[in-house]
Amino acid sequence: MSLQSNDLRYRLGFIGGGKLAGSVLRGLLRAGFCAPEEIVVSEPNESARASLGAELGVRLTAENGEVAEQAAMIFIGVKPGVVLDVVESIASGGAERLVISLAAGVGLASIEAKGKARFMRAMTNTPAAVCQAATAIARGTRTTDVDIERVRAVFSAIGTVVEVPETMIDAVTALGGSGPAFVYTMIEALAAGGAKCGLAPEVALDLATQTVRGAAQLALESQLSPEELRRMVITPGGTTAAGLQVMAERDSAGGITAAVVAAASRAKELAPVPVVLSKE
Repeated sequence: MSLQSNDLRYRLGFIGGGKLAGSVLRGLLRAGFCAPEEIVVSEPNESARASLGAELGVRLTAENGEVAEQAAMIFIGVKPGVVLDVVESIASGGAERLVISLAAGVGLASIEAKGKARFMRAMTNTPAAVCQAATAIARGTRTTDVDIERVRAVFSAIGTVVEVPETMIDAVTALGGSGPAFVYTMIEALAAGGAKCGLAPEVALDLATQTVRGAAQLALESQLSPEELRRMVITPGGTTAAGLQVMAERDSAGGITAAVVAAASRAKELAPVPVVLSKE
């Protein structure tokens, strides 16, 4: 099949259809942002292609070049270690395109050195699949204000989106990207506590999940600080105070904070090591 670089057949293109990119895809389709036939996805794994095609109805291909040449906006959803190789491989086909990297650790300076497209970065999370994503976007040196609005529109369809300087993307990776895993651990721990107190495990899990969901929704809608919301639950000498005392003794909050810091540190470590050419 011969592809022409100006033959834009698709509104959105995804290179990689794994966990994060797949979550974004599911969310956009769930939100009705665009129709399945307006999306093309390249995925090297044959079984993954078949699964995505059956579930989502989008156009699937094994060729990154097809996405680069036929999509107006391209999302790179591959592992950090292969981002630069992907960018280099689509450099000619994606020269006039807007390309957004979803990968942690790989900076825009390194990406822009590999191609002439207008590049941006976006850090989102897996709740994108249910249109509850927390997303931060960062512009590159070639990004236009129109690009920002286009990308903002995409991620606004599946959750909350903010623009940050690229220097803050690692912090967003740790808080928003890794954060859901920390919350799932909290849900698991709450459910385990309920089960220890005699609840059936499935009942405890349902209650724990809804408790976290309800608390988060109230925090979003009330405009109150976490401290103010916490005071609304506490009765001096009561059950909540007893539980919070144990959490303080074990520094549970400090552990969560440390987890975010550790994740941010790891994001920095994922950055590709520059190749230094010998002068000899």
